[in-house]
Amino acid sequence: MTSARDIASNLVAPPDRTKRKHGSSLRDRPIILLNILGVFAFCITWALVTERGWVSPLFLPSPFKVASEAAGVAATHELWWAIAASSLRVFLGFALAAAVAIPLGVLMGSWWPAKALLDPLISLLRPLPSITWIPLTMLWLGIGEAQKVAIVFMGSWIYVLLYTVESTKRVDPILIKAARNLGASEFAVMREVVLPGALPGILSGLKVSLAIAWSCVLSAEMVAAQNGLGALIWSAKDWSNLALVLVGMVSISATVLVADLLANRLERALLPWERHRRQS
Repeated sequence: MTSARDIASNLVAPPDRTKRKHGSSLRDRPIILLNILGVFAFCITWALVTERGWVSPLFLPSPFKVASEAAGVAATHELWWAIAASSLRVFLGFALAAAVAIPLGVLMGSWWPAKALLDPLISLLRPLPSITWIPLTMLWLGIGEAQKVAIVFMGSWIYVLLYTVESTKRVDPILIKAARNLGASEFAVMREVVLPGALPGILSGLKVSLAIAWSCVLSAEMVAAQNGLGALIWSAKDWSNLALVLVGMVSISATVLVADLLANRLERALLPWERHRRQS
């Protein structure tokens, strides 16, 4: 039988959630307006500097020239194919990096012998930038798609691993002990306590590493590729087409921005408790 308290709580809860959501949307509006204002101010300054002749077009073309160049390469579909090629390489290499680094990071963060065993190797690999792997991957894999994916993997997996290790280590040990005292198995502790506790940090590490993965694929494409945004930028450099270089750079930023927005949506879906905590 439903009590009066249950009925009252059901009647009161929805307005509270609606009010919280409405308050959050009101707080977001000034941020969005300031974001738009900042981009608009930058574009106006850029146009003013170039149109007045304060900066030579040989060093910085006007935004109108860049927009015209972007429309031209978009009309021939060259830009879209370049974005698609680079995005596919990033997706494959980054997915492989996450598949390897996240389980290994959880193991290293929760079991000290694994961390002690692998720490020396990680310390040796961590300082190496992705560009140092290009000669080796070209000798091992040639200059095909596998080489580009390998560069993305080698350049990003170490950062995913480090974020995962630190996030796992920061899970409250009191919660782990409490779960064990209640009779939870080690697998249940890992699934119900460690992974949910480490997940916010892991997702943050994935978002940071995604930008690093893009820098990796661009360096690989500039050295040996026939398509992709890196190849587009390098080809434009050879023809001294600075406007097309900027088109490629803006395309990279826009693509990463879209990926970041998708990652934020995924984060809100996987971490509903974090969303409610931030809104409160």
